[in-house]
Amino acid sequence: MSSTWSLDDVDLVRLDRLASRIALEVKPGDTIALSGPLGAGKTTLARFLIARLGGEGEVPSPTFALMQAYATPRLTLYHCDFYRLQPPELDELGLDDAVSEGALIVEWPERAGGRLGPDRLDIALDETATPNQRRLVLEGHGTWEGRLARLAALERFLDATSYAEAPAHYLQGDASTRGYARLVLPGRTAILMNAPRQPDGPPIHDGKPYSALVHLAEDVTPFVAVAAGLRERGLSAPALYAFDLSQGFLLLEDLGDSVFTAEIAAGRPPAELYGAATDLLAALAGELPPRELPIEGHAPYRLPAYDEDAMLTEALLLVDWFWPALHGKPAPAPVRDAFMQLWKPMLGEAATADKALVLRDFHSPNLMWLPGREGIRRVGLLDFQDALVGPAAYDLVSLLQDARLDVPEALEAELLHRYCAARGAKSQHFSSDQLRTLYATLGAQRNSKILGIFARLAKRDGKRGYLSHLPRVARYLERNLAHPALAGLRSWYERELPSADRLPSLGL
Repeated sequence: MSSTWSLDDVDLVRLDRLASRIALEVKPGDTIALSGPLGAGKTTLARFLIARLGGEGEVPSPTFALMQAYATPRLTLYHCDFYRLQPPELDELGLDDAVSEGALIVEWPERAGGRLGPDRLDIALDETATPNQRRLVLEGHGTWEGRLARLAALERFLDATSYAEAPAHYLQGDASTRGYARLVLPGRTAILMNAPRQPDGPPIHDGKPYSALVHLAEDVTPFVAVAAGLRERGLSAPALYAFDLSQGFLLLEDLGDSVFTAEIAAGRPPAELYGAATDLLAALAGELPPRELPIEGHAPYRLPAYDEDAMLTEALLLVDWFWPALHGKPAPAPVRDAFMQLWKPMLGEAATADKALVLRDFHSPNLMWLPGREGIRRVGLLDFQDALVGPAAYDLVSLLQDARLDVPEALEAELLHRYCAARGAKSQHFSSDQLRTLYATLGAQRNSKILGIFARLAKRDGKRGYLSHLPRVARYLERNLAHPALAGLRSWYERELPSADRLPSLGL
């Protein structure tokens, strides 16, 4: 199977813009095959692709060298020109090794004799009656079939916006399947979010997949609705310039690059950043959002509830992924059952306490520092598509027990006190003691979930970089389990898991 996309009247500017779009989708194992007569522009397109992927330096025609390598931030590109290829030379090039670790850009691919990989984007360039314009026919094979169809849909989406002529600059994403790019025009920029709808996974309980059980967003509808709701409350969620709910394309306000992690690495005091974010959460708390959020031109979106079943399903990731990583085998049924019985009453109580809008991933990679704004608007919000209605303390735990950065225990205690003081000043019914108990409970739940997620990312998805965060998360977990209200739960963890300072290197 294959998909096809034809483009007419492509000049050099449009060819470069097309290269910037294609570069967003290039992955290890890909082959970009460029065909056409001499002078059609194959090497020009190859140069644009290499530059858009971050390759540096001159890109000469590889006619005599046959293959040249270019290191880029995402992968190694191998630029091949087979015009003068002799059949014995093909075996000597090591194409299989090259494509296993990077991607190929091949000119004169027909001389490769069918030896190119299955995940291939064929681009045929033809001259036209206008000297500086070309006709292009793109055909996607293998995984490029779907990717090419999506690129064509993206072009149609952008054509209806004021950023139709903007080249795209790839931005590193997160652990999700969403893709991001910065669109740049003179004097202005925007962020493109490319978030195709995610198919449901296999059912794991009551015939439902994990995403449905824990109320994860499966398309961009929640993002659009929640972003508008946050901005209505005066918070710095990005403005939406355009969106396509069915395709999963969003064009967003560009809040810059100053995520909390980068600001801290550059020397900004964590207390300043985390303090402003704590104040934002205190302002959000104590006021229930409307359960239905409007979306212009569409039906309203109904915020789900962060219920006991969702919290328990998340906590069970520790038993289903982290426990087996430690012990080398699945957790026995009695171990799992004991875990569930200990958690159920605690989570049932937590699910009904101190309800507010929970953004759910309120931590350093998803928070921006906007010093040009004032007060809590200095905190830019990036990731909230999984928002729901639940206990307000959950986001406070996400912030002050940051899975990716060490938050000193003294700073955590100081900001927890600051939060309680702000809440107490707003309502005489607020109880600091109840909040601290809820904070410990949700902290134990969240850090259990994260241990499971990071083990799953390493085991199932090969993303072993997340393993480096496990000791930090385990230390946070121990802080929470030290609360007297969690004594029974603490016994299970002490029996089944090593302490944070004795956590072994996981052989995932």
